[in-house]
Amino acid sequence: MDDVTAYVQELGRTAREAARQMNRLDPGLKDKALLAMADRIEAERSDILAANREDLERAASEGLDAALVDRLELNEDRVAAMADGLRQVAGLPDPVGAMNDLSMRPSGIQVGKMRVPLGVIGIIYESRPNVTADAAALCLKSGNAAILRGGKEAISSNRAISHIMRTVLAEVGLPEGVVSVVDTPDRAAVGALLAMPEHVDIIIPRGGKGLIERVAAESRVPVIKHLEGVCHTYIDADADLDKAADIAVNAKTQRYGTCNTMETLLVDAAVAGALLPRLGERFLDAGVELRGCPRTRELVSRAKEASEEDWATEYLGPILAVKVVDGLDAAMNHIAAYGSGHTDVIVTESYTSARRFLREVDSSSVMVNASSRFADGYEYGLGAEIGISTDKLHVRGPVGLEGLTTEKFVVLGSGQTRG
Repeated sequence: MDDVTAYVQELGRTAREAARQMNRLDPGLKDKALLAMADRIEAERSDILAANREDLERAASEGLDAALVDRLELNEDRVAAMADGLRQVAGLPDPVGAMNDLSMRPSGIQVGKMRVPLGVIGIIYESRPNVTADAAALCLKSGNAAILRGGKEAISSNRAISHIMRTVLAEVGLPEGVVSVVDTPDRAAVGALLAMPEHVDIIIPRGGKGLIERVAAESRVPVIKHLEGVCHTYIDADADLDKAADIAVNAKTQRYGTCNTMETLLVDAAVAGALLPRLGERFLDAGVELRGCPRTRELVSRAKEASEEDWATEYLGPILAVKVVDGLDAAMNHIAAYGSGHTDVIVTESYTSARRFLREVDSSSVMVNASSRFADGYEYGLGAEIGISTDKLHVRGPVGLEGLTTEKFVVLGSGQTRG
């Protein structure tokens, strides 16, 4: 066994023991720890920002992509947001230990379910050092131990943040193994983490398509993930066109680099002539490059020709694919062929069309008359999220505290024996 594998396995053993200890500790200690972490992050923000400057200088010397640098950078506001996020998580209802569906059976036993932590959660992420605080907070609140493996580009920032969190854990009496950060940039550490089902219960990757594809292909541990956010907005023949235009513009331009941003606009042929010329101008005026089908280009002369690849592309930038379709079935067929199962929207005043779209589109979030940008744990009332899942087992859509738990059956008896 090489040194990196031995190191990661030791983190796994420590995390497993810490997860077991969490079940017998005062639940109030979790909130106490989160609030103390928030205070300490604010008090030591100069140290965090100094560490982040080291990462930024290294990123500049290595020519890191501008979008990654933007996600890597911390400032006073982003550090304050980390602290606020910890306090928000502390204020959320604790899902652990909740019992439901208790029912009396003919034998006299009561049978129900109790919500319990998953155990040890491995989180593999790129750039964003705020994930170190956010992910640790959600795992801690849900009673899990977390093993965090950030990207090498953020290693100084992650070390500074994790040092604060582990110091606080010790001060309040929680096992340090509740939050562990893999403190090596060696890529072999990722492979070791993915190969420890005896120590890790769930892996959650957060990052680019390449990272998530690697994790999904190599992991021997169950994975909660989404690969891409190829999100659609379909404007139906029965849509309110002013409403539709506002929704579509917001879904694309409110923020470009998020997984719930619209990447393809589908417009019913019955309203395309009335809508697309003015809606196309709004997009072009906002700096969005349009790539359209032949019918789109007849209506929006400045649109470029869309390729087959465009229909399946997550741009994460100011580019939008636009297609005119012949009705609801054609729109849903297009989504089925090219979508990623993340978030899809219909704009319509037809109850029948809305109901069909909700029932038949197979995505983790399906919306009627609302921007796809609402596909977010905070907007859904989860308080916070650790990511989005497009898988169908265990959890689907934004993953909040409840998604980091599972249920077990509990039985309450008074001496019953089975005949």
